[in-house]
Amino acid sequence: MAQPEYQRFASKLIPSINPQTLLGVRLPRLRMLAKRIMRSGKWKDYLSSAVDDSFEEIMLQGMVIGQLEDLTEVFYWIKRFVPKINNWSVCDSFCSGLKIARIHQQEMWDFLQPFIHDKREYYLRFGIVMLLFYYVNDDYIDQVFTAVNQAKTDEYYSKMAAAWAVSVCYASYPQKTICYLIRSDLDDVVYHKALQKIGELKQVTLEEKQQLKKFKRKK
Repeated sequence: MAQPEYQRFASKLIPSINPQTLLGVRLPRLRMLAKRIMRSGKWKDYLSSAVDDSFEEIMLQGMVIGQLEDLTEVFYWIKRFVPKINNWSVCDSFCSGLKIARIHQQEMWDFLQPFIHDKREYYLRFGIVMLLFYYVNDDYIDQVFTAVNQAKTDEYYSKMAAAWAVSVCYASYPQKTICYLIRSDLDDVVYHKALQKIGELKQVTLEEKQQLKKFKRKK
């Protein structure tokens, strides 16, 4: 299923990984394969024996985990999978597949806490991206703000996840997010990247963009 031209394209989007470990298989093909594995009933055999020598093989494991319906199994395999994450693409695709979080909000929230407080780049990114996908709602928005504010990191992809999370919060709760930004102690990189991402939202008006400029921190 590998396509050399797609491999060259994809490797430019994910500069943090060795391009030789990227085969060039498109994600829809991997999703089809994940469904086949689930239909076979041998998903546990696959996850137990799968190798981690390519971007696609790791991505496929995450897609299979995302289709599990038993929360205990999901938690078990997440713990085994997160240490394998070494780029933003696998992280974010994995999070987008864990839709079980919509059904078991509180249980997943509790499970995510160690990741949200972890200093390792992709452990923390995993935790934050899960929040922005599944917890920007009336029940959890204030807790999301607190979690992002406490997620201190020196790692680039963790910082970008925190900024992304703030912009997602703004999309649904603009006034709350502005109040949060004013009192937050986000570091300057995350703070200004969040403002930039908010300004790039399609629903943000020209007037709002002008207003956002006033919130920039002076150097």
